[in-house]
Amino acid sequence: MASIKDVAAAAGVSVATVSRVLNDHPSVSPAARATVLAAVETLGYRPNAVARSLRTDQTRTLGLVISDVLNPYFTELARSVEEEARALGYSVIIGNADERPELQDHHVRTLLDRRIDGLLVSPTDGGSPLMLDAARAGTAMVFVDRWIPGMDVPVVRADGRTAIHDLVTHLHTLGHRRLAIIAGPAATTTGSERVDAFRDALQEYGLPLPDAYIGQGDFQAASGRRVTEEFLDLPEPPEVVFAADNLMALGALDAIRARGMRVPDDIALAAFDDIAWFVHTDPPITAIAQPTPELGRAAVRALVDRIEGRPPQSVTLPARLVVRRSCGESRGESRGEPLSPQPSPHSSPQRSNT
Repeated sequence: MASIKDVAAAAGVSVATVSRVLNDHPSVSPAARATVLAAVETLGYRPNAVARSLRTDQTRTLGLVISDVLNPYFTELARSVEEEARALGYSVIIGNADERPELQDHHVRTLLDRRIDGLLVSPTDGGSPLMLDAARAGTAMVFVDRWIPGMDVPVVRADGRTAIHDLVTHLHTLGHRRLAIIAGPAATTTGSERVDAFRDALQEYGLPLPDAYIGQGDFQAASGRRVTEEFLDLPEPPEVVFAADNLMALGALDAIRARGMRVPDDIALAAFDDIAWFVHTDPPITAIAQPTPELGRAAVRALVDRIEGRPPQSVTLPARLVVRRSCGESRGESRGEPLSPQPSPHSSPQRSNT
């Protein structure tokens, strides 16, 4: 492999001049810059990233710890993070927590040991002493989708409260009165927030949410299947099952079909986190869609702002209801647009310095 000395010899300049060109220093003349870059291209020279990081104290690398790589929502989020980071000149190392706090902390520790410039995390639970210590030590960090209350870290997330209210309004209009929810882990902010929003929306219509209609899941398909089986075994099963994420919705659909039942003829099904395969089920599933690519891009920009010394911002973007046919809608009602064309004040994009 060609060295920086080889480039300097080929260009007829000093090693220091080559270094200044590679680091885009303004003191180099246009002619010298062109000569050096031509030599770099001819020799196929590639700078040593490790050596450069030791000199500059930067690796141009971000860490991303996601909750579950098998969840299509987080897969799409990771893709948008990688694309935006690359556009800004950063690489990304991804760790999959598999919804396990101990595995999450393992990845965080490993990434910090690799001297990443900043860390994006979707926490698997409501508290991590390791992340708290890292934030106090000055590690550039941004929470995406989920967050840890009380930590002074920017958060990039979607507001699902208004969309859940829209869903309950939609279900009430269709005549449904017995609504149940497969909740995510109560230790996660998204798990508790979605249950609270669902309960509040039901109360507006005078509808109860009995304990038997709240099933505890873990954002994975097996729990959606188990909880739905419990719902179906009740003396008075619910008319609608609302799964608080897409994998639990898949598990719910499996449980319903295993009983020889049909959606929505025997029971209706709705989900949080719209994904591509929902349009291919029979019937297509009514769901709440998060602006996932926008969340990934905003999270990277917030983290890079923090790394490069600019004030980082927390960002909240609106989720939206996508009406299809899994809750008893007619074909004329089914559409891939937000239920309400005018967003409520709660769902407008919000940014705040953190």
